[in-house]
Amino acid sequence: MCGIVGYVGRNQRPDDVLLSGLSTLEYRGYDSAGIAVANGTLQVAKKEGELSALENAVSERTFDGTAGIGHTRWSTHGPPSDRNSHPHTDEDETVAVVHNGIIENYQTLRDELEADGVSFTSETDSEVVPHLVAAYLAEGDDAETAFRRAVDRLEGSYALACVVADEDAIFAVRNDSPLVLGIGDDGYYLASDVPAFLEHTRDVVYLEDGQFATLRPDGWTVTERDGSVADPSVTTVEWSAEQTGKSGYDHFMLKEIHEQPTALRQCLSGRVDELSGSVTVEELDDIQTPETVQLVACGTSYHASLYAASLLRDAGIPANAYLASEYATSTPPIPDGTLVVGITQSGETADTLSALRAARSRGAETLALTNVVGSTASRECDHVLYIRAGPEIGVAATKTFTSQLVGVNLLVERLVGQSGGGTRELVAALRNLPGQIQTVLDESNAAEIVEEYGDCSSFFFIGRGLHFPVALEGALKFKEITYEHAEGFAAGELKHGPLALVTAETPVFAVVTGDDERARKTIGNVKEVEARDAPVVVVTDGQSDAERYADAVIEIPETNGRMAPLLANVQLQLVAYHMAKRMGRSIDKPRNLAKSVTVE
Repeated sequence: MCGIVGYVGRNQRPDDVLLSGLSTLEYRGYDSAGIAVANGTLQVAKKEGELSALENAVSERTFDGTAGIGHTRWSTHGPPSDRNSHPHTDEDETVAVVHNGIIENYQTLRDELEADGVSFTSETDSEVVPHLVAAYLAEGDDAETAFRRAVDRLEGSYALACVVADEDAIFAVRNDSPLVLGIGDDGYYLASDVPAFLEHTRDVVYLEDGQFATLRPDGWTVTERDGSVADPSVTTVEWSAEQTGKSGYDHFMLKEIHEQPTALRQCLSGRVDELSGSVTVEELDDIQTPETVQLVACGTSYHASLYAASLLRDAGIPANAYLASEYATSTPPIPDGTLVVGITQSGETADTLSALRAARSRGAETLALTNVVGSTASRECDHVLYIRAGPEIGVAATKTFTSQLVGVNLLVERLVGQSGGGTRELVAALRNLPGQIQTVLDESNAAEIVEEYGDCSSFFFIGRGLHFPVALEGALKFKEITYEHAEGFAAGELKHGPLALVTAETPVFAVVTGDDERARKTIGNVKEVEARDAPVVVVTDGQSDAERYADAVIEIPETNGRMAPLLANVQLQLVAYHMAKRMGRSIDKPRNLAKSVTVE
């Protein structure tokens, strides 16, 4: 997703604040960047490519003023180029706008404006907005009214921020795309994500869909779509700017992999009692045991949903996981007593929000399992369970996925009722999990393993039962940051087609833990690929003797069957990381990907 920043104030140079904020948002993914500052005239700089190109352009000029906006763009309409970069302006360069989202009726608006003689300079949908604002200014509207009238013409999803040359103000609005205000002592801030201004303030206001914000050096206001004044609450973000730094690690991803023991302790704090063997989730005190559960999610969170659905079915509650993009456009039947759970790291994933809204429109009870307090999902759902993972900057999710799996275990225990000894055993395993992950991090041989297979170009990941979602996630992490072909499979499915792709150049990572029927059958699948000369790496706790059939072994500690997938997942994260580092990939900002996907 693209990034928006804004600053209004008299105590700091706006270009410094904007560039710093854009630098913080680089993790979201982008291909160009730009800023605009209002000071009687508009001062605009924008460049294709890395933020350094924009910084060089800005350093050659003076950007004075009190109100400015900035943007990092991820291309949707038109390829990366200087002219397609944001901010976009009107013909006279009196209005500048930055935009996240998609304006669905932009072609109609563009045709109308061009018929009135307006010339466009970009291929983007976003450029219609400054031209509309300028048209209403020409009719005599004040800047705020012109902005509101322009927004009234838009259809689609958007977070918009606008500056006008002779106004010491930023005008902003959100609709299906996140936007948050920062309330500081030295000015007021605007961003698509909190880290952009966290070094200046931790006091924030989350805008709701349809709300407008006006920021001036002497204050701020939030109004509803009908113009009435809103009374939003100011909340304080619990984490600090220091937590979003690399802390000496080479990459954010590696830092966040190593933060997993701490993240899980935060997730579990106050929620499990080993002495009594119980799970307590105060946020869900008012939730009833559902008749059935439907889970909706995308990407990594979808893999957490698969894990959750399996746990629920094992506990006697019918459950299915759905890709949110499919659920939103083809909603399945929702029987009475259904709970629809949306798993979303950011709480802003467009497809997941659409799926949850579709479920609510059909009368379903909804629950968000998310990391971000105040996010759209947390506000719109009937219930919310926070995973408390802390800020995650790397595009490839690591600690948030592991925390989701722990959160899912807490949710399942809350929904099914606690089953005596079974819950006591689970609680003990949960309390041991952070220490066991630390052992994995301290003793992992993943870096050595990848050296052996670094020249291969296709990789398979297999597992059964609760290890199947982990195999999918292992493959996803691998392809996200190495750019090499990787696939995850239910181990038993190899013989139904994928074996045709297996060669001596296709390493197979097999997750095998315990010594039950699933482990034994997975070993049988290992033998199948071994017979095709494929090298096999087993991730195992050593209980099943799987290492006898492997070319290499990655070990995890022995634990409860529900926790073993989490330990295996950490090892596969390290495999992906070390392979990507060996290949010299852009680990924290993989090509074509964004941290939070807020378009459908």
